[in-house]
Amino acid sequence: TALYSCLLSGAVIITIALLFLQPLLQLSGASASILPYAKTYAQIYIIACIFNLFNVTMNNIVTSEGAARTTWHALLSGALLNIILDPLLIYSLNWGVAGAAVATAISQLLSSLIYLHYILSRRSLFSFKPQDCRFAREIFLPIMQIGIPTLIFQLLGSLAITLINRQAQLYGDYAVAALGAVTRLLTIGSLMVFGFIKGFQPLAAYSYGAKDYKRLRNAIYTATRWATFFCVAFSLIMLIFAPQIIAQFSGADQQLQTLGIQALRINAISFLFFGFHTVYSCLFLALGQARTGFILGICRQGLCFLPLLWFLSRFYDLHGIIYAQPAADILTAFITLILAIHLHKKLPK
Repeated sequence: TALYSCLLSGAVIITIALLFLQPLLQLSGASASILPYAKTYAQIYIIACIFNLFNVTMNNIVTSEGAARTTWHALLSGALLNIILDPLLIYSLNWGVAGAAVATAISQLLSSLIYLHYILSRRSLFSFKPQDCRFAREIFLPIMQIGIPTLIFQLLGSLAITLINRQAQLYGDYAVAALGAVTRLLTIGSLMVFGFIKGFQPLAAYSYGAKDYKRLRNAIYTATRWATFFCVAFSLIMLIFAPQIIAQFSGADQQLQTLGIQALRINAISFLFFGFHTVYSCLFLALGQARTGFILGICRQGLCFLPLLWFLSRFYDLHGIIYAQPAADILTAFITLILAIHLHKKLPK
């Protein structure tokens, strides 16, 4: 049911995105000089997203069967192939931006083939039988209870990037490029935290369901400690090596480099709180407290970020855009702390 729902809704969204591609790119902050490159990349990438939809769904299904190694092979193989194909298609074949999109499409196809091989070799409990797809309430409702908050988290992340790009566009392409580079760098750190939390979430749910509260508390403390340790280490690297890192994006553009270094260091400081917030936003969902988990999840790039971006960019111009996400991170961490204290008071000893 999850797979066919994903592919069907994904096909509809892909079609809509292709039909309204240029307005969507412009809405996302693509300037006149960036638009041709964005359009070339997006036309290829969006069509290939059907493989990505399949991979994301099968990733969760196969992992839930206990075949995490298969998931690891599929993800790693696709990532390594992408790294190999990018320079070949972009530079050797001189395909430019189109080459980057084709490399991503081929890499996602490889991951899909690995999942298909696993399923068709009958090592999986899963099959593609359409008769197994049932939109019954007892099946679909639990999927949606966790799926909708996750969907909104993803949409808010995209919305945040779109709004930053649109605000930065007022100050020139160098501002869009600088803040885009910072966003991509911090995304690397956040995805690593999400990967760690993905292993924590089912453990927390199992422990809570079994009323093993000692194990649950240990899991929470361990996840919080290690996620925070990683965020501290990642932040220190960004702070210390900001000039060298931004230089990989800026080339000889001095304006881009100066702004990028400043924005990266400011965001790196607030990234210290990201692990703590992520642990608890996922924990509430794992414990069945979907409403609290949902509210906490939309704080960082929704409830806190959007008003702060509007206010700070209105009164502090470009500096306001730079400080919006760090300010949202700090405010979100404070809200998380309040909810975390309340949760621990309610948990049986």
